[in-house]
Amino acid sequence: MSIDREHFNIRDHCHVNKNDDGDRFVGVKADSENAMVYFPLGYELPAQEDELRRDIKNLFQVLATFTDKTDRVLEMDKFTAPQSVDFPIQAYLNVINYYLDHNGTYYTETEATYKIDTKGKTDWNRTIKTQTPMIQGKSLLYLNQVVRVSTPDNTRLITRIHKFCVHESFERIGWLYTTNKPEKPDIAFEKNMFVATLRAKLGSTNNDNDKTLFRSMIAMIEFRDSQTIDKQFYFGTDKFETVWEKLIDRFFGETNKEDFFPHAQWTERYGKNKGKSASALEPDSIMIYDGKYYVLDAKYYRYGQFPDYGVTSLPQSSDINKQITYGQFVKRKKAIDASVFNAFLMPYNKADNKFQINATYGNVAEATGDWVISPDTYERIQGIVIDTRYLLKNYDGSHESDKRELSAVIEEPFIVAE
Repeated sequence: MSIDREHFNIRDHCHVNKNDDGDRFVGVKADSENAMVYFPLGYELPAQEDELRRDIKNLFQVLATFTDKTDRVLEMDKFTAPQSVDFPIQAYLNVINYYLDHNGTYYTETEATYKIDTKGKTDWNRTIKTQTPMIQGKSLLYLNQVVRVSTPDNTRLITRIHKFCVHESFERIGWLYTTNKPEKPDIAFEKNMFVATLRAKLGSTNNDNDKTLFRSMIAMIEFRDSQTIDKQFYFGTDKFETVWEKLIDRFFGETNKEDFFPHAQWTERYGKNKGKSASALEPDSIMIYDGKYYVLDAKYYRYGQFPDYGVTSLPQSSDINKQITYGQFVKRKKAIDASVFNAFLMPYNKADNKFQINATYGNVAEATGDWVISPDTYERIQGIVIDTRYLLKNYDGSHESDKRELSAVIEEPFIVAE
């Protein structure tokens, strides 16, 4: 990649999208001349460059965790390059991280040599054949032993392939880490030979870190051939709403949410099916906290960032109706003696918003249906905004404190009403 590293300002290569036509992509797009990282709606870019680099790598990790190849299909009429390729970015990151974790050294095999010494791992076969023992009683004592010494062999093919992959990784995405570049490889690219060598090595090693390295190098080499080297590559998705839904479910959802799917039934008057279930309605997430139930629908909508657009940027009647149905089902079938609440969860930026909210969670709207008389708690759907950067950076681990905060924000209007 011919990016000018000496004058490379990473902030100039970052963009927070607005989730409108032509500005939906989240991820990275790059070619031989430029690279751009696209963050999701509501993301606050950190002020410090080192922190921004960490956020970019975290974004890639989120995308690698919550998307697959079907999610990473771009709408090509909205993508500037007529030829583009899905990029195995995790493989490139693995190769770079291995290199940096080993203090800028390459993978090397060790070559066994032998010497006469009193210390070290004795090769008894060689010792018995070459050394004269001293007889001590009924025992043989070898004062001189042949010991094995392992020395790095930096000329082997596997090392040269690794050097090639490290250089290739830094050419593609090294700007995430540093303006420096490792030395150029001393071997020409030969896809079949590289892959065969790495597959053979992969089959003979038991070290998990080395296995990850070899698999990553194979993925890189299979990606990088004469057809793809000069094309624009991307890693990311035009449909970040699916990632948003999975993040919300990871934070707050119950693993057995299928138990909360309401079904309808068909009974055929002229057929054999009686009470045959139709496809279920599927809420995004069900949260249970402190004995209460919360029906959550993740909406990657623009209202949290652009409230001036009004209710047209909020979920409409069909979504509201479904949420009420979910709430009714949970109340009547699963939580007869417990409180049930309902909420839409949307992105926003706690550091820059028009609600004058500076918390991770905020309650900004409420939806009801005019067909519901005297609505219960689950029939009053709360519009909740969640800080986008917080969600992306904290999806792993325990979320009990987040459930406590979210439940309190959802229940705010009902506490005031009392």
